[in-house]
Amino acid sequence: MITKYIKRHSILARITHGTAAICCILLAITGLFVFINSWNNAVGSEFSIAMRWAHRIIAIPFIVIPLLAVLISPKGFVHLFKNNIFGKWDKDDWTFAKLFMPYLFAPGKIHMPPQREVKSMQRVADGVLLFAGVFAALSGIVLWLNTGLLPNGEWTVRFAPATLLVAKLIHDISFLIIIVFGLGHIYLGGGIFEPYRGTANLMFGNGRVNEADAVYHWGYWADEEIASGKNVIEVKDGQKRKGDTASVGYES
Repeated sequence: MITKYIKRHSILARITHGTAAICCILLAITGLFVFINSWNNAVGSEFSIAMRWAHRIIAIPFIVIPLLAVLISPKGFVHLFKNNIFGKWDKDDWTFAKLFMPYLFAPGKIHMPPQREVKSMQRVADGVLLFAGVFAALSGIVLWLNTGLLPNGEWTVRFAPATLLVAKLIHDISFLIIIVFGLGHIYLGGGIFEPYRGTANLMFGNGRVNEADAVYHWGYWADEEIASGKNVIEVKDGQKRKGDTASVGYES
């Protein structure tokens, strides 16, 4: 038998997403030792300083890799903003958003409408995470420069106390938003939620989704891709590899 797959994510998208995801987790862990004073005091000053510098170093690929992705594929960046995050919602998008919470608790009983390339609620979550990441990065740069770019305090840019207060507030709020939305993203995108079981392979595998899964999760997008045939790949059953599938349709 032959199974059809649709190429959903490019290697550039997967590398960028993987880097951002891993950095986010590490930034959250190291950031907690800076954010929570009781943890800071419990581990001692040397460990806290190490965590602070680890936090700053990890922030470099978190910022640089997405910027490189934008330079390599500016069309992809425009598509992300124009068609996905700020794409116009239709009736099915609003229906999906309205049914999303009930669907989380009763996925086998709730019939979700077909979706386009990115589901409506995912657009919201992706937009929030993206802007929270940008604000966290910009405010973090201000806080870092104020104490010196290098460990010995060299390359320091002094900012006014009011600027530092605003930067710290923005950084803390962005941190909390990333934690909350990031956990939701892991629960769904990581496949912990059963209807999404296996979808982690889309970003951490070969970027392919089988035809049945594509129709179940992104009906309109799947129809367009199948009709064009541009990103459709046919694989014989004996040639299947780990990561060649996303999830299994869950509705009963």
